[in-house]
Amino acid sequence: MKKELPIGIPTLGEIVNYNRVYIDKTPFISKLMTGKYYFLSRPRRFGKSLFLDTLKQAFLGNKSLFKGLHLENNWNWDKTYPVIHISFASETHNVNFLEKNMHSILNESIKSFELHTILDEELINTKFKLLIEQLSSKYNQQVVILVDEYDKPILDNLENSDNAAYARSLLKSLYSVIKDSDQYLKFVFLTGVSKFSKAGLFSGLNNLNDITLDAQYADICGYTQADLEREFSDYLIEGKVDKAKLKRWYNGYNFSGSEAQKVYNPFDILLFFNKGFQYRDYWFETGNPQFLIKLIQKNKYYFPNMEGVIIKENMLSSFDLDNISLPVLLFQTGYLTIKSITTLGTQFAYVLGYPNAEVKASLNDKLAAIATTPERKEALLGRLNDCLLSSNMSEIGNIFQSHFASIPHDWYRNNDIQHYEGFYASIIYSCFCALGYTVIAEDNTNTGQMDLAVIVPDKILILEFKLKKNGDAASALQQIKDKKYPDKYVAQGKQIYLLGISFDPEARNVHDFLSEQYNN
Repeated sequence: MKKELPIGIPTLGEIVNYNRVYIDKTPFISKLMTGKYYFLSRPRRFGKSLFLDTLKQAFLGNKSLFKGLHLENNWNWDKTYPVIHISFASETHNVNFLEKNMHSILNESIKSFELHTILDEELINTKFKLLIEQLSSKYNQQVVILVDEYDKPILDNLENSDNAAYARSLLKSLYSVIKDSDQYLKFVFLTGVSKFSKAGLFSGLNNLNDITLDAQYADICGYTQADLEREFSDYLIEGKVDKAKLKRWYNGYNFSGSEAQKVYNPFDILLFFNKGFQYRDYWFETGNPQFLIKLIQKNKYYFPNMEGVIIKENMLSSFDLDNISLPVLLFQTGYLTIKSITTLGTQFAYVLGYPNAEVKASLNDKLAAIATTPERKEALLGRLNDCLLSSNMSEIGNIFQSHFASIPHDWYRNNDIQHYEGFYASIIYSCFCALGYTVIAEDNTNTGQMDLAVIVPDKILILEFKLKKNGDAASALQQIKDKKYPDKYVAQGKQIYLLGISFDPEARNVHDFLSEQYNN
């Protein structure tokens, strides 16, 4: 009998009691018991809340929920522990009410354990400290602390640095209690989206084990390919799902594990099955990347560089409010993932890139709308796709010329575009990506790097960009031929088109454009 889908259900009890699909993550709980203080960062909608609730049910001794799971026979069910479960996940945090909300969150635990004498304590850190100590005393046991989305009050206020700093200071006062309560604590596990530096938020908690990029925990959240094929086989058969296409669309998140440990975001898979097996941007649409778009624009980031960016391990594992690294933020929020491991000089480093087709197309769809309206962007993409389908390559130059000409003068004045030479090529790159085709920036050949390759089912486009001061469209086209870039794709048997584009920053537009079909 096909099990129901656990869409939006963050509690083990509801999943088990209503016979919903559950991927057994309890082997990781056994492994965690060798330590005491843990931190895990994962993007939103990755199952962090469900994993925390599973931990909670284990410590509370609810053995009936673990029937048939790994932990059923690998846990001491005779011993239970009081659990303080703090969650910041449920609401958007306005700093004007944050302290009051934090009191309310602690008060829920205080009331549930009937420790009413500390309800009126005015200081957050003192209230938390008393809760831990009195709870340990009442049950004559050490206490378990589980914190879900520990960083959400900060992330909700990133666009205002003063508000974010204030939220950080309040949270720091809360978390500082943990390091001074060691004798009362059995186990501590914090989850969030971002890893802020210890000096900024976890001052003194030096024994916090960050398992975010630990290979043995790479698939602690999310669905692996094996999980998918084993637990959702009925759905895969019902929908006659092309597993290779599904993998290309939604798999690919890598948290420094093996190929087999790459994971799907659960929300994508559950909605894909629930919504009639349609390939849509389910996960992407649950978030608002507007802050990231503004940051990309502010930093004058060259969009194609999001594929293949190299970053050192120590940078990837944390960031500070005073110096937010764009690639780090894109990784921690799920828009980039680890593609491979490398070195930067003598330092261990990661190569980042888009996790899958959904994220690449959806994020670039937002980037393509920079400096224009959603309606104009959709019209642009429609015309561009028509050109690709009809092989009318000569019209592509006119499409982008018209697009850049439509950008209001005020936008350029407010965005210092004359110092953003990669803007024009970035927009063109994002438009092709937004259509969902395979787009490879700085595509390597044995003779050099082509600026862009766009792979459509029946054809391949090779693009070379020039600034007017460095050459015209003809010289861009000649470079493609001289470097023999098409040779890389000839064996595929598809039509190959060469496109040369020259940009004029002074005129803020395409200077000239040439295209021709490649004849081997």
